[in-house]
Amino acid sequence: MNVEETKEIFQKVLEQMKKRIVGNDKVIELIFATMLADGHVLLEGVPGIAKTLMASTLAEILDLNFKRIQFTPDLLPADITGGNIYNRKTNEFDFVKGPVFTNILLADEINRSPPKTQSALLEAMQEHQVSSGTKTYDLPDPFFVIATQNPIESTGVYPLPEAQIDRFLVKILVKPPNVTGEVEMLKMKKEKMFADVDMVIRKETILTMKKEIETNVKISDQVLEYIAKLVTATREIPSLSLGASPRGSIALLTLSRSIAAINGRDYVEPDDIKSIFHAVINHRLILSPEAEIEQIRVEEIIKNLLSEVEVVI
Repeated sequence: MNVEETKEIFQKVLEQMKKRIVGNDKVIELIFATMLADGHVLLEGVPGIAKTLMASTLAEILDLNFKRIQFTPDLLPADITGGNIYNRKTNEFDFVKGPVFTNILLADEINRSPPKTQSALLEAMQEHQVSSGTKTYDLPDPFFVIATQNPIESTGVYPLPEAQIDRFLVKILVKPPNVTGEVEMLKMKKEKMFADVDMVIRKETILTMKKEIETNVKISDQVLEYIAKLVTATREIPSLSLGASPRGSIALLTLSRSIAAINGRDYVEPDDIKSIFHAVINHRLILSPEAEIEQIRVEEIIKNLLSEVEVVI
């Protein structure tokens, strides 16, 4: 499979997604590219802007198993991963798999549950496996988490710790539609909210695409240096108490390859890095207390970085 085929597949996926999702083409592109990069997505936005519909529709189009977990304050780790249940017939404990054993998992409102429950999912994301007792159980491939969270200003939330939020390849800020998008959404609702979508590809094709991107999409030393300069620059900004770790550089490398492929190229351009930099880096930067008092925004810092750090030619 070449990059032209990858581009064609993405265009078909986007066409099907737009039957239900209005005005979020860039978000859809980032989600699909993140899946191909073997990463996970964190969506942040207020309730009611189709985050859940986006995840379930993608699973339907890709013919993948889909499960949803609603995170609540009383949710337990075993409610996510599963656990050992005593079997009276065999006098042994049998492992009953939890909803994490699926292809696409929607972790809805992940910041509504306490850190212990959050970490159960985040460890599964990192290791692609679940441990119970002395045994380890592999998760399906592909395994892709789309987590949603309410803005931090909301009440009753448990912010994800820095070390755990860093495991998400991207954090995407999902905004409500504008007037045109809202009108289009209302028309869809009036006619038929859940339009039928067609399956575009199967699981085997996704696995092939992932392998081909990793093997065949090239990235030059100049682009690697550009990534390194951008990420290391975040560690030298006085208004940040924490800059991006090397994991941020790796995330830019892997995601930029997917972005290049779904745009029909077998090489990464500096513009690919610029287009994904905010989504990859914004959740890895922690403002200092002084910066918060001065109401400095992470978005402003990222914008300044992109304008100040020169592209290596």
